[in-house]
Amino acid sequence: MFLRSLNMNIYKNSSSLFVVCFRTKTSQSELENHKSKLMSKGLPKRTPIDGVKNIILVSSGKGGVGKSTTSVNLALAFKHVDETKRIGILDSDVFGPSVPLLMNLKDYPTVDDKNMMVPLRNYGIKCMSMGFLIESESPVLWRGLMVMQALQKLMREVKWGDIDYLIVDTPPGTGDTHLSLVQNLPITGALLVTTPQIAALQVTRRGASMFKKLSVPVIGIVENMSSTICPNCSTEIKLFGSETAKFAKEINCEILERIPLESCISVYNDKGTPIVVAEPDHFISNSYKKLARNIITFIENNRSEK
Repeated sequence: MFLRSLNMNIYKNSSSLFVVCFRTKTSQSELENHKSKLMSKGLPKRTPIDGVKNIILVSSGKGGVGKSTTSVNLALAFKHVDETKRIGILDSDVFGPSVPLLMNLKDYPTVDDKNMMVPLRNYGIKCMSMGFLIESESPVLWRGLMVMQALQKLMREVKWGDIDYLIVDTPPGTGDTHLSLVQNLPITGALLVTTPQIAALQVTRRGASMFKKLSVPVIGIVENMSSTICPNCSTEIKLFGSETAKFAKEINCEILERIPLESCISVYNDKGTPIVVAEPDHFISNSYKKLARNIITFIENNRSEK
């Protein structure tokens, strides 16, 4: 089939066997035929999670930009905006789960009579994470297939019950996890989290491009560490530049919130009491509430247009 476009030479010595492949020119008709066969197989059917109305992916190009902090505080902000709403957090970062620490949850989930895992709960939010299923200090030494199987369990073998907004905290980058989530679940929208550095924005651009190609609406951008306030003179200092506005314009996306660099955010994270819980009237907590309202408006507008 497609391997016929490869010439293969085999070299052998006393200790090793080498297979060297040389790609030869493939005709356009062969490429189109191969593409048609692949496309005819179709993508996996996007099947909803029972009881879940809206799935929001929180994504970042790089690690360390505050994505998990955004996910957790956004979930809590939804609850503050409307206490009747039922909120869940799915931590899909198999290798580096952060939700257990941020939400102060450590127990193993129970399993119901249908062998479905029951999410842990704190601050009125249901949570599921690979971090609940492994020892906190144990490394996850898995290859791709095992990671995808674990993700499948987190997607399909959790009894969420009725959820209005499920926040999915994704791993950094644009890899198999994102592709699997988008191909298997009906995603309401994706939220891009970045910092103002050009290096972070460049990778965020790839994420925006990925979601566009996969027909996932991009809700907007959250700029973390946008600035800090001098404790002596109260001057706003943009530590990492101010390129995000230009970037947002280039990808035709709105900056929904700018969250400053504040030490209290990290302190509360380490204690497992996110700032929206610890200081609900703090100006940063109010920023997360505003973000939640903007996302609700986005979802309602999108729904009315369909």
